[in-house]
Amino acid sequence: MSSREPHDDDRGDEPVGFGDLEAELFALGDSLDVPAPPPADVAAAVRARLADSPASPVTRPLRRRRGRRWAVVAAVVIAVAALTAATPQGRAAVAQILRYAGIELRLGATPVTGAPTPTPAAGAPTTTSLPGEHAVTLAQARAMVRFPVRTPAALGAPDTVTVADGGRVVSMLWPGGLRLDQFDGTISPYLWKQLGPPFPEEVHAAGVDALWIGGAHPLGYIKREDGTSVPLRQAAPTLIWASGGVGHRLEGAGDKNRAARIAASLR
Repeated sequence: MSSREPHDDDRGDEPVGFGDLEAELFALGDSLDVPAPPPADVAAAVRARLADSPASPVTRPLRRRRGRRWAVVAAVVIAVAALTAATPQGRAAVAQILRYAGIELRLGATPVTGAPTPTPAAGAPTTTSLPGEHAVTLAQARAMVRFPVRTPAALGAPDTVTVADGGRVVSMLWPGGLRLDQFDGTISPYLWKQLGPPFPEEVHAAGVDALWIGGAHPLGYIKREDGTSVPLRQAAPTLIWASGGVGHRLEGAGDKNRAARIAASLR
């Protein structure tokens, strides 16, 4: 029997919402590009991690289960990244591809180097702008997209708001290189990041479950027409997370704790 086929005797008491989490984890598994078959040391490392983690009671309230879904997915991303770096088979792989919060993370074995490229300001299009990116008011941005657009109370009103790619992404900019991108995190990935060691770090701060990318890294977008990857620039350290089906990336906050506080202040 396939691991995806339900057992007749284990579904009757299943809490509402568990199937959604199961589907999300299966979808994440389908998005992993890993060498096969898995070596014995990788399997042993996974079993050791699971043995060290306390079991979650199935009677946990549905509200908490739903609130922790992205935390579970983030933990899986971190575990795969760590095992990729920790095993010879992982280090020998050309790249591992993970998808999280509408962003494709391309993990390589070689550290990424290079200084961040300043985030583009609104105005004439540049090689570091998203396609069709142009300045609008906040009210206009909210009317142009199909997902809720929020602002971080910790930063106040943005200096600039832009919409790109026909309403696919909304960006907000503040002085000092701070940039918040919001986009539909439920569809195929829109942005990609090329990462090497050290890999993303799971962040639990100020009520936010997210991934912190602590070094500068190449950033680009994926064309919806044919899936072509288009490089944009070298991004500064970034926090990425999902909330209510919307993907977010906050760049330029300086450190993960400040980034998490800003993320938690979205209203």
